[in-house]
Amino acid sequence: MTADVAGLLHETTLLRSASEEDLRAVVAASRLRNFRRGQIVFSRDDPGDTVVVVISGQVKVVLRSADGGELTLTVIGAGGLFGELSVADNGPRSTDAETLEECQLLLIPRERIQDLCARVPSVAQALTSSIAATLRRLTGEAGDLVFLDLPRRVAKVLLSQPRGPDGSIRLRMSQEELAHQVGGTRQSVNAALRSFERRGWLELRDRAVVVKQAAALGTFAGLEVSAS
Repeated sequence: MTADVAGLLHETTLLRSASEEDLRAVVAASRLRNFRRGQIVFSRDDPGDTVVVVISGQVKVVLRSADGGELTLTVIGAGGLFGELSVADNGPRSTDAETLEECQLLLIPRERIQDLCARVPSVAQALTSSIAATLRRLTGEAGDLVFLDLPRRVAKVLLSQPRGPDGSIRLRMSQEELAHQVGGTRQSVNAALRSFERRGWLELRDRAVVVKQAAALGTFAGLEVSAS
C-alpha cells in the first residue's frame, strides 16, 4: 500500500520531483482515511495542519454563508490535492471541504511538505505554481460571476469536464451541486440545461448530463473548443 500511494504522490504536480525515499517518508508520516459521501473533511477556520491528497473519489471545496448559501469553488478528483495554502502561511482553513462520494484521502502533515520545500527547490516552486494557478482560476471565475449570465456559466462548467472516448462530456453531479458551482439555483440551472437540450447540444439522462455538441456549446459560452 505504501508503494502504491507513493506512486500516486509521484504523479501529483506538487510532489512529482520528490525522491522515492522522500515520498515513502511522507506516506509513513501521513494518515490514510476513508470518508462517506457528504462527510466534512474540514471546515473554514479549522487548523490548516494537513495537505489532503485524493486517493479515490471526489471532494468539493466550498464557501458557505451564514444563511446557508453555498458556492463550490472547485471539485478535486483522484490524484488531486488541496489545502496547500496552509503550507505557505501556516493559517487556518479558508473554505470547507466535503466529499461528493465515498473517498479515500491521504492527510499529509503540513510540516512534512514544509520540510520538503526547504530541502527540494523544485517542490517549493511547484507549491508556488499551484497557489498561483488557483489564484488565476479564482480570478477568472470571479469575472465570470460578474460578466457572464448563468446559462453561459453553466456551459463553461460543462465544457471544463473531461471527454469520454466518444468525444462526449458526461457530468455526473446533481443539478443542485452544479448550481452551487455556478452561483445559481437548481431551478435556474435546470432551465438552462433544458434550453441546451432543446437546441440539441446535450441530453439529460437521470443524474447525468451528456454533452453531444461541445463546439456549439463553446460558441455560446465564448470559448474555442477543439474537435478532439
